[in-house]
Amino acid sequence: EASSAGSIPPLNPNKPTWIIDPIDGTTNFASALPLTCVSIGYCVNGKPVMGVVYAPFTEELYLAVDGQGAYRNGERLVVGGGSGSSDNNNKTSTSLLSQSVVNAEFGYARSEESINKMTQGMTNILKTTGCLALRMMGSGVLDLCYVASGRLGVVYSGVADEGWKPWDYCAGVCIVTEAGAKVEALKGTTTGVPFDLYSDSIVCATSQELLEETRRVVLGGVSEE
Repeated sequence: EASSAGSIPPLNPNKPTWIIDPIDGTTNFASALPLTCVSIGYCVNGKPVMGVVYAPFTEELYLAVDGQGAYRNGERLVVGGGSGSSDNNNKTSTSLLSQSVVNAEFGYARSEESINKMTQGMTNILKTTGCLALRMMGSGVLDLCYVASGRLGVVYSGVADEGWKPWDYCAGVCIVTEAGAKVEALKGTTTGVPFDLYSDSIVCATSQELLEETRRVVLGGVSEE
């Protein structure tokens, strides 16, 4: 994450690249909150092909390799039920926003315009469809792992200018997609397009239907500019 101090160099598709975040959920870590992790991702041709995430306080190790599935502490993760952890059988694995646990991350945007956009997105959910619960975990990598394990139905960020960085995406995107979840940019039309690790927004959900419903509701009445 040393590149965070300056410009982030683009991925060279001709050079396999490690993308590492030694502490994701830095504020949680500094505040002695247990939602923090180490994230290690590996990209080939600009695509995440391996993800390893270790959450030391919960002693959970998430691992995924492209085409080989996703695992938590050795147990297969598959969103929407079926084989794998018992977490995958709860109600967050659904195509209905009203029945999902939704996690939003606000980041560090603090202008009045940005605050209005971010809070409007949450207001839209509560007023339009409702949801089981709204959360803000403070660790983007764990957010994605929790979608993979069925603990969350949806995670989104980037309504304003609070999007994530490649080290927030890389390992988690590999894990959650190998578990069968869907990942796209929150803003714009990106269905069917591989997720861009330099995207300034993200929406990840246990199904395509839930992803599209979340995007539609969150951005309803919110300018994307």
